[in-house]
Amino acid sequence: MPGAPTAEDVLSGKRRALGKAITLIESNKAEDEAAGQELLQALLPHTGKSIRVGITGSPGVGKSTFIEALGMQLVQAGHRVAVLAIDPSSPVGGGSILGDKTRMEELSRQEAAFIRPSPAGNTLGGVARRTQESKLLCEAAGYDVIIIETVGVGQSEFQVASMVDFFLVLMLPSAGDELQGLKKGIMELADALVINKADGDTENVALRTQRQYASAVHLLNHDAAWTPPVLTCSALQQRGIAEVWQTVERYAQEARASGRYDERRASQRLEWFRSLTQAFVESFLAQDPEVRALRDALQQQVSRGEISPYLAARRLVGMLRGPSTSTPDHA
Repeated sequence: MPGAPTAEDVLSGKRRALGKAITLIESNKAEDEAAGQELLQALLPHTGKSIRVGITGSPGVGKSTFIEALGMQLVQAGHRVAVLAIDPSSPVGGGSILGDKTRMEELSRQEAAFIRPSPAGNTLGGVARRTQESKLLCEAAGYDVIIIETVGVGQSEFQVASMVDFFLVLMLPSAGDELQGLKKGIMELADALVINKADGDTENVALRTQRQYASAVHLLNHDAAWTPPVLTCSALQQRGIAEVWQTVERYAQEARASGRYDERRASQRLEWFRSLTQAFVESFLAQDPEVRALRDALQQQVSRGEISPYLAARRLVGMLRGPSTSTPDHA
């Protein structure tokens, strides 16, 4: 990549240098990948000092308005805020950068804020790798609050929850229909539920929804040391936003004091390592002609019931290990 950024460029905190570093990390070119990983390794000692917050919610819940309101309050309080918006439909360097900045127009103009989509793409590691590495680059550039926004309820929620310190689920005021439709797994991941749009004619509905969720969270499996609070806010009117951030800070303080904060991050790093290892193996299976041919043949045999899935998997792994350890046909 021409004019590739150096570690010193990123550490300077300049948004342009950070943007170029993330572009390098996201590149599919082999030479860029090598340069990007070398850059990331050099910056690792300068990472880990931020509070990482994941924010999800169904389309229309007002995620962008909420993030902008929260980001503006944080910037005004002296924080540097990076927003990484997961965009599974965007190619690398796709057009949603403009869309994100349009949706958060005021925040994007702040020198202490950085907004960037993190496209999933089809490359090794997918959305988790891109967002994980972009997050680390933002931390090295001096951003002390990292907000990761997901597109809605889906697989990306579970991936985001595995890379943040605090996972926040935004909800709409409702009479209970959304409570019935919300995936239990997402609620179990939440460190807080926030009912947005608690203003005007919907304020009473929001308060009723808050009571419903407050009863529901006690029925779910969660961290025994923390019961997810249920809050209300109006991002449009910027009411209740400060209380949400106070909740994040209170959680971080309690988790640090108990050791859960460091344990959670260590567990997340190991999970990232395991997922990348699996991705590398799958990439090898897809690229090596002999292994791919055996895999395809075994898949057909399994689908026809001619061989057990267990034995087929053993044979494929045996080929990866080499002929000396391959499982014999009669095993």
